[in-house]
Amino acid sequence: MTDSATPLRTLIADDEPLAIERMQILCSNQPRLALVGTASDGEAAIRMAGVLDPDLIFLDIAMPGEDGMSVARQIAEDCAAKGKRPPGIVFVTAFEAFAVEAFDLSATDYLLKPVSEERLARAIDRVAQHRAQPPAPGGRAASGYAEEFWVPSRSSLVRIAARDIDRIDAERDYMRLSVGDRSYLIHQTITALEARLDPSIFIRLHRSVIVRRDRIAGLGHDRAGAWQAELVDGEVVRIGRTHLQAAKAMIGRATT
Repeated sequence: MTDSATPLRTLIADDEPLAIERMQILCSNQPRLALVGTASDGEAAIRMAGVLDPDLIFLDIAMPGEDGMSVARQIAEDCAAKGKRPPGIVFVTAFEAFAVEAFDLSATDYLLKPVSEERLARAIDRVAQHRAQPPAPGGRAASGYAEEFWVPSRSSLVRIAARDIDRIDAERDYMRLSVGDRSYLIHQTITALEARLDPSIFIRLHRSVIVRRDRIAGLGHDRAGAWQAELVDGEVVRIGRTHLQAAKAMIGRATT
C-alpha cells in the first residue's frame, strides 16, 4: 500500500502527443504525483504498467489497437495473476458515453477533456483514499452491489451514492435517476441497472420503474382493480404483473 506521504507513481497513456504534454504539465503541479512514464498506445501502456508498477494510470479511451477499456481489463488481469493490487485507473477522455462501462471496470475516476487542475486534484484525492482502504473484489461493496454511480452533469461527471437514489425511470435508451429534486440521465438498460442495485434497498415495480423501498408509503388497488404503489411524495406507480409478487411480498401476501 502506498504511504499517504509518498507520491503516487503515475503513468500517462494517450495517443495524442499534445494531450500527453498537457497532462504532464498538470501532473507537474501536483506534489502528490511522481510521473514514471508515458505511453502512446494501449500495448505500450500494458507493457509499461507491468514493468513500472504504477500506483495511478491516467488512461485515454480512444487509442489505436488496444483501447483504454481493453487496457484496463488487461492490467487488472495481469495484477490478479501476480497477486498484486491493481493501479488506480482514471480515464481521461473527450467522451461522456463510456462512463458507465468505465466504472463497471472499477475505474477510480473519469475525467473529461480538457482537464482542469481542480478536477485533477479531486481525482487524485479519490485515488489516494481508495488506496488507503483494503481492496474490495471488483471494486464493489462486499455485497457485490454498486455503492455509487458517476453520471454526466453539464460538462462534468458527478458522484451519486446508490442509497440516495429515490427512483429510476426508463426513458427509451436512457435511465433517469431521481435524487431529491434533481435528476440525471445515464445510458444503460433498466435490466442491467437493476442487476447492479441491492434488492434489499430497491424494488422494480414496473418494466420502466425502480424505486427505493423506503419511498413506498403503501400498496393498494386503483378503481379498475389494478395494483399500484403510493410513494411518500404522493406519486402513484402502477405495479406490473411481472413484478406484482415481489411487491406483495413486502406486505407478506401471496399473488392471487
